[in-house]
Amino acid sequence: MNKKTVRDIDVKGKKVLVRVDFNVPLSSKDPKDDIKVTDDTRIMAALPTLNYLLEHGAALILCSHLGRPSSAADTQFSMAPVADRLSELLGRPVQTADDVVGPNVTAAAAKLEPGDVLVLENTRFHPGEKKNDAELSKQLADLADLYVDDAFGSAHRAHASTEGIAQAIRAKGGAAVAGFLMEKELQALGTAVSNPPHPYVAIMGGAKISDKIKLIENLLDTADKILIGGGMANTFIKAQGHETGTSLVEEDALPEAKRLLEMAEDRLVLPVDFVVADKFEADAAAETVAADSIPADKMALDIGPKSLETFKQALKGAKMVVWNGPMGVFEFPRFAKATNQLADLLAEQVEDGTEVIIGGGDSAAAVTKAGLAEKMSHISTGGGASLELLEGKTLPGIAALDEK
Repeated sequence: MNKKTVRDIDVKGKKVLVRVDFNVPLSSKDPKDDIKVTDDTRIMAALPTLNYLLEHGAALILCSHLGRPSSAADTQFSMAPVADRLSELLGRPVQTADDVVGPNVTAAAAKLEPGDVLVLENTRFHPGEKKNDAELSKQLADLADLYVDDAFGSAHRAHASTEGIAQAIRAKGGAAVAGFLMEKELQALGTAVSNPPHPYVAIMGGAKISDKIKLIENLLDTADKILIGGGMANTFIKAQGHETGTSLVEEDALPEAKRLLEMAEDRLVLPVDFVVADKFEADAAAETVAADSIPADKMALDIGPKSLETFKQALKGAKMVVWNGPMGVFEFPRFAKATNQLADLLAEQVEDGTEVIIGGGDSAAAVTKAGLAEKMSHISTGGGASLELLEGKTLPGIAALDEK
């Protein structure tokens, strides 16, 4: 994954199309409202790349998807509020296009001077985006001289703005390179995939084992220990022959869970106790029980204190840790204790020299909610993309970029 970056190309006087990940939360889904960006984390993450390009004399054309519009009629997903917030953060005017491509967009792009910024309309307003339509890719490429991909969160999708455009830019003699955010993701996760320092410990949580079977298989080739928490632990516990009460269990995945347990031998570390309740509610009465003693009328909603101690022992001396998925229902404070305590523990290990990578999605949300984001070595901006990369898959948006 040794890809060229913005440092490897001359951008002075060039028009650069940058694929960013500005899929940010908005204040309303009603198009009649004055819609604002409610969390600008993803916009902030793109600023190092954008500022570098602007400081080196480029004109910028930015594109991103936002939400899940069914068509351009879903104007509540317009990029206009995002462009407004970007303008505030960059401290310079940001123009908006009225479409993804077309005569008006072509005219607006042609007028750009070095230092100008133009934000295209939501790429998913165009039906060709998700189809990786060759004509849309070519029209996007025709707007610019160079292409920069800084949207790691979309790198696992072969869309026109992530994969097709890289091919189209290259066909006209331009470069297709990574931005700084993409570079950072590839360095952190690439090390975990291809050359992790040992001891290397992976922590897997979240609800479903079926989403992570291939990931766990791949990790068994590289990790020294895999710690299992969250709802997916219930399926493993049942696969061992224990009762799980009314806990979330993927019955269809039980054969796979048994197979993974046999493959892993002692490298798969399961919870030894759970915090259980009689209902899936924030104020449900909780008690802690052994993993093999979950009452028939109770469900596991968090791992227990003994499990956390077991995990702590397994993490001792680790040189690298990758964490994906919370340990319990972290949205409910009563069942977020293990997730928060694990985040605290990992923050302490970073101080002791451990490389701790948070694999996006709910894990990133949990660490941020706990106020510990700054203390982690790396928090991935792409949940799905980071999972697929850790599974050993080739991501189309990365494969399309120029090699060094």
